[in-house]
Amino acid sequence: MALKAGREEIEYLLGQVFKKYEAQTGSKLNLNTNRRNYEEIARILSEISNQLPYTAEKLGHSPYPEDRNAAKTEYPYQKYDVTGGQIKDAFNGLVAKPRPFLIDACYIYLYGMGRNRFEENVTDPNLLVDAESQIVSINKAKAINFRRLVLPLILLVLLALVSYQWLSSQSQLATLRKDLVITPYQPTAKEIEKLEGVWVVYIGSPQARKSDSNRFHKFVRNIMSVKYKDGYFVFNRYGAGFDHYGYMQYESPDVVSIRSYVKGADNKIEAPRLSLMRLSGNADKVMVVSASWNFDAGINNDIIGIREVYIKQGNGGEIKEVINTIDNHACNCKIIQWKTNKVERAFYLRNEFLDTIKDDGLKKLIDEHSILLRYPDSVTILKK
Repeated sequence: MALKAGREEIEYLLGQVFKKYEAQTGSKLNLNTNRRNYEEIARILSEISNQLPYTAEKLGHSPYPEDRNAAKTEYPYQKYDVTGGQIKDAFNGLVAKPRPFLIDACYIYLYGMGRNRFEENVTDPNLLVDAESQIVSINKAKAINFRRLVLPLILLVLLALVSYQWLSSQSQLATLRKDLVITPYQPTAKEIEKLEGVWVVYIGSPQARKSDSNRFHKFVRNIMSVKYKDGYFVFNRYGAGFDHYGYMQYESPDVVSIRSYVKGADNKIEAPRLSLMRLSGNADKVMVVSASWNFDAGINNDIIGIREVYIKQGNGGEIKEVINTIDNHACNCKIIQWKTNKVERAFYLRNEFLDTIKDDGLKKLIDEHSILLRYPDSVTILKK
């Protein structure tokens, strides 16, 4: 009987790694799209993977050549280092062919042996292809019995409820739109064109993170992809460490409200933020005032008021995150690609120093004076 491979194998292995880590440490992992949440696991697995060139015979795995040309010997620059981003992508099914050293490191962490030796003496049947097939067959049999016995009764009940639900939903929708002031203003075609598209957002929030001793005079770029949808706008906002999604709506001509939150596990709302934008004139820089977060660690994560600067890049095309490339490892950042019929651009998202911005006007808009703390103090925002 063969072992699972590819996505199925690594997703199961990482799930078991997370369970063992939580049982041993008592710490609960937050398995969302923030790669920083996986860094502690990555370091543990890296301690194993970097020994693979010397443990093939002892632990029973494929041979790995030594990295004799390594310029750096610290994490995460070694040849067999595992990163939080690699684990996040593999666990979320984004990697069809996981790195062999990541797979062997998981087997050694869980079972004390490499994949080859484990295959000779399987101790976890969940990793066998046949085990999954048996589960599928059982589920199919259960589904057939369910359809024969229960489904007709359910259909009768559903038919009886359809009319009532349709009428009540119309009333509920009208009530929600009125009470929550949803789409109070219908934008014109020109206003839709003005807001829809791809934006670069400049933010000075890294300056308010107490956990970063080098936070002085920093900023970060975000990339927003905004699309019109039946009276309002939806968007995805890509950041250096985590992503947001949400919606916008015109409250009146040129006045736009923005609501977003971090993409979290189980559709839970994390870090909600509220913003107001005024689109007026032909200015290339659109100032937005936001009630946001400093996205600091632990108890230092707090609400801040902040000015953000939106600069539109264009309309249309496709936005996607570039992962598992040499560029990702080299730049230690998130790479977002925007591709249209006319333009193909890559945006590198990381925390940077404000003095790298050549536009002095832009720099002043997002410097230390652009942040309002919930509780004023003189130590959070560092100044010269």
